[in-house]
Amino acid sequence: MFGYLIQRILLFVPTFFGITFLSFSIMLLAPGDPVELYFAGGLGAGTEGIDPEKLADIERAKEEMRRELGLDRPIPVQYGAWLGRSLRGDFGISFKDRRPVSDKLRERVPVTLLISVLTILITYLIAIPLGIYSSVRSGTLFDQLSTVMVFMLYSLPVFWVGTLIIIYFCGGDHWAWFPPGGLRSLDYDPAWPWWRKLGDYSHHLAMPVACSTYTTFAALSRYMRTSMLENAQQDYVRTARAKGLRERVVILKHILRNSLIPIVTILAGILPALIGGSVIIETIFSIPGLGQLGYQAVLARDYPVVMALFAVASVLTLVGILLADLGLAVVDPRISFGRGRT
Repeated sequence: MFGYLIQRILLFVPTFFGITFLSFSIMLLAPGDPVELYFAGGLGAGTEGIDPEKLADIERAKEEMRRELGLDRPIPVQYGAWLGRSLRGDFGISFKDRRPVSDKLRERVPVTLLISVLTILITYLIAIPLGIYSSVRSGTLFDQLSTVMVFMLYSLPVFWVGTLIIIYFCGGDHWAWFPPGGLRSLDYDPAWPWWRKLGDYSHHLAMPVACSTYTTFAALSRYMRTSMLENAQQDYVRTARAKGLRERVVILKHILRNSLIPIVTILAGILPALIGGSVIIETIFSIPGLGQLGYQAVLARDYPVVMALFAVASVLTLVGILLADLGLAVVDPRISFGRGRT
């Protein structure tokens, strides 16, 4: 196991280089120039009637800014400079406001990770029991109704559900049960006791977490149900029942454990997908997280911020895949990572 872990961690290095280089190249080759966007609201705004000498000064200022930011160099050179800084924990300076990118990430990573972790916990706490119960009661009225409800939830777009939540439950046109955005109340006071701070924070996160949870648990519960039904038809289950084992033991010890294999595999992609989907959630509910930061950075062509987010997402994806592989060895004793054994 330890040797396999070292091997996979070493494979992270070329994989990370490949992902980030492709992302860096595609980003720089995409239409749009951060320097032009920067000057569009300042010296470069409305240049039609400006004196030619002033226009020349503006163009010289643009070229100077490109040299300062390193945008005049070839893509491999720019990538090498970015990679060297990133490996030291320095993601550069934001083009938009000249703040260190690391400071921006430090402010926003905890928010997005908290929402993602809560979403994963709630998803698995709902999806696994629902999938088990639906498979055990396959064909009953509950199974049919839950299947229809789950597919309806899965088909609803997140941005549409988020908008409806704000309209109906966040003071839009109906009930003001939850705040429409942000992480703290307008009257927030740092002197509040911890329990009041926690309650206020939870009140603001309730709807964003619910909005990011429903599609994930809807799909996961169907995977769980299907896996349970497939394993229930296996010979080892018939043998266990023929031995006279109680149905609860057959379901929880024999069927469930083998049914968790695809569920553990899916876990590898859930966290990166949630971080990618946080763009919609955090934009709708005005939450200062990685998703909102990434959306604003793309609009401003803020390359250092975008690349830092790519790097974070890449690392999380690779770690998620590794944890899923290790989790498979836990739920399935037939899987071994020793040499020559599977």
